[in-house]
Amino acid sequence: MQKRKRVLVKFSGEALSGNNGFGIDTSILKFIADEIKSLVTHGIEVGIVIGGGNIIRGVSAAKDGIIKRTSGDYMGMLATVINSVAMQEALEHVGMEVRVQSAIKMEAICETFIVRRAQRHFEKERIVIFAAGTGNPFFTTDTAATLRAIEIGADMIIKATKVDGVYDKDPNKFLDAQKLSELTYERAMDDSIKVMDDTSIALAKDNNLPIVVCNMFEKGNLLKIIEGNLENCSIVKNK
Repeated sequence: MQKRKRVLVKFSGEALSGNNGFGIDTSILKFIADEIKSLVTHGIEVGIVIGGGNIIRGVSAAKDGIIKRTSGDYMGMLATVINSVAMQEALEHVGMEVRVQSAIKMEAICETFIVRRAQRHFEKERIVIFAAGTGNPFFTTDTAATLRAIEIGADMIIKATKVDGVYDKDPNKFLDAQKLSELTYERAMDDSIKVMDDTSIALAKDNNLPIVVCNMFEKGNLLKIIEGNLENCSIVKNK
């Protein structure tokens, strides 16, 4: 029997807000839910991590010193739980079985993260959404996504963004920005590239976990990537 592919998809919280710049745009939730459903119907096991930047970012909340960084980060973790519950609702609306697992205990809302339980959900063809980051301040949801991907034995982590890959400089600011179809982990840690934070990339490197960066708003793109079509994305891996 052929082993089923397992992936972890990381969405930014900001992407959920659409043109509003804050909150949750339900039309985007529906679009993402349909894209994830297409993966499951093709026999792919899916884990999800969503950021909380559409509600609050810990670093930003703590920038003027009124809110401590640790408190700001915990507020950010709670924001990811809100987004995860919203995503769960959207996926269930399109007929998917979903579980939210939080790194912080909140039994009235979702399960507590236990890797063996998550593995069991995948075996039952359920989608698992990992909320509340790592449960610790000073770590980003990028790091949480990479950590969870490694813990569940994912074949790759897909960072779904608003652009079609990684560029040598910001394509929104520089007309001569060049897309990098493939790059090493070391190149990805270059300050001008900013694929993910250095901790998450270092984790991926140590565990030989490929990172794929793609446009989340291109219909069918996630499935194409997982099936091996890497034309509309960038991949970070060993040489």
